[in-house]
Amino acid sequence: MTDSTRRDFAARYGPWALVTGASSGIGAEFARQIAGRGVNVVLIARRTERLTTLANEIQNRHGVDTQVIDIDLTLDGADTRVAGGVGEREIGLLVNNAGLGRSGRFIDQRANDHARMLDLNCRAPLLLAHWLAPPMARRGHGGIIFTSSLSGLMATAQLAHYSATKAWDHFMAQTLHAELRHEGVDVLSVCPGPTDTEFFGDGEFQPSRWPKAARQQMSRPSDVAQAALDGLGRTSVVVPGVSNKIIAAARRLIPERYIARLTDRAMRRVMRVRSGP
Repeated sequence: MTDSTRRDFAARYGPWALVTGASSGIGAEFARQIAGRGVNVVLIARRTERLTTLANEIQNRHGVDTQVIDIDLTLDGADTRVAGGVGEREIGLLVNNAGLGRSGRFIDQRANDHARMLDLNCRAPLLLAHWLAPPMARRGHGGIIFTSSLSGLMATAQLAHYSATKAWDHFMAQTLHAELRHEGVDVLSVCPGPTDTEFFGDGEFQPSRWPKAARQQMSRPSDVAQAALDGLGRTSVVVPGVSNKIIAAARRLIPERYIARLTDRAMRRVMRVRSGP
């Protein structure tokens, strides 16, 4: 990236960016790469130690300022606490990246876990966007990124609620893109497929049990963040990875009810392998 490109990015999306879910994975890469483009970064997640380590790394490597806000975005009033922590800093870029997922049958999961997923994947991005979009529109520039998912583009059984929340993120990004482009605010939905992050945890849908070819197709967090930042202001949707682009295009040719059945069958096979004979 040239110095001119970095200056243009910082002028349009600076002086500060706010990144949620910044303690690991795609969120941490967003923070690193935004800082590399000359923008100061507010880092938001629950894990204070990880955020502090990342903040020090970013400051030392890129010479930008950082702020750490350790908070659980599913809590009532979290958005107000974030606003209080940010204070008078001018946020020119919001990255709604924090997210939670659970695999398995919808009815086998606890209602409280579903509610928490809804709060983190949908309610928190809604409140943060509603807070930060108006001043961006008044200034005539800024950007908002929603981290959706390939599962947000198609009905994915055994990831039923996660798929639904990511569809919400995707369509919110698309509608805000249409509404805010007139005010100079760029909005993007980034829809990664399986990515090498902590997302899978110790649940049923373990990459270690996937076919080798599927594991090799996993994206790197750095590639997802770069694709999103490169696409911001140029398009409204980014699907990183060639194989994911093919899947995203093919899904338009198949009715949703059939996609749900196909994903159910595929996911059941994967999870049966994990549970053994």
